[in-house]
Amino acid sequence: MSLLQKIGLKKEEKQKSLAVLLDPDKVEMQGISVQIQEYVSAGVDLFLVGGSLISGSNFYILVEALRRQKEIPVIIFPGSNLHIHSEADGILLLSLISGRNPELLIGQHVIAAPILKNSGLEILPTGYMLIESGKPTTVSYISNTQPIPADKEDIAVCTAMAGEMLGLKLLYLDGGSGAIHPVPPKMISAVRRNSELPILVGGGINSGSKAELAWQAGADYLVIGNGLEKESGLLNEIIQVRNRLNQYVKAFN
Repeated sequence: MSLLQKIGLKKEEKQKSLAVLLDPDKVEMQGISVQIQEYVSAGVDLFLVGGSLISGSNFYILVEALRRQKEIPVIIFPGSNLHIHSEADGILLLSLISGRNPELLIGQHVIAAPILKNSGLEILPTGYMLIESGKPTTVSYISNTQPIPADKEDIAVCTAMAGEMLGLKLLYLDGGSGAIHPVPPKMISAVRRNSELPILVGGGINSGSKAELAWQAGADYLVIGNGLEKESGLLNEIIQVRNRLNQYVKAFN
């Protein structure tokens, strides 16, 4: 079964999932094997590797370290066409549909296409939607785009609908790295009502209560990264919320 099929099946079964995003520039590579094993033991569902700006040489090392564990898929979350490594399981082929920068709608994809074609990576075409989160983020600066205002659910809905009609397979609503506020549950709910695609949500999820609100609003996958660096107990707190929600669904279906 492909990664896309597994993600779709979880959505159909209403099972909530958690992805950990590891930024090669922020991860302390010394002791990374221990950190990875902690994530595996905790029961995360997916590893994402990447960031808006990767300036160091840790990208390839981190992907290879993650692949040494065999249980959890490793998917690249690319910031540019340079972030490709055939050792990963797949790559989010991101189209920044919330912006109007042609390089991030199709330009980078054209350059990367021949490499991706021969990489063996599973391609996951993803509509990436940047949502206003309280302050300018690295992704808004690097991408030279404006985020969708947090109170404009109608814009988010129409953007998601267009992405689905264009044939994209996933939607990723992101507040960006270091977001002050998470994507509003009201916006997630509006997108969920109007799209059949699996929804990933990231940025600003720094508590179990915020995670629960996002999942209950309709997110299928939550993506956490920065929060784990600041709060040691956050991972287990969110895992407990996920397990409780999934057990409830199983009990009443």
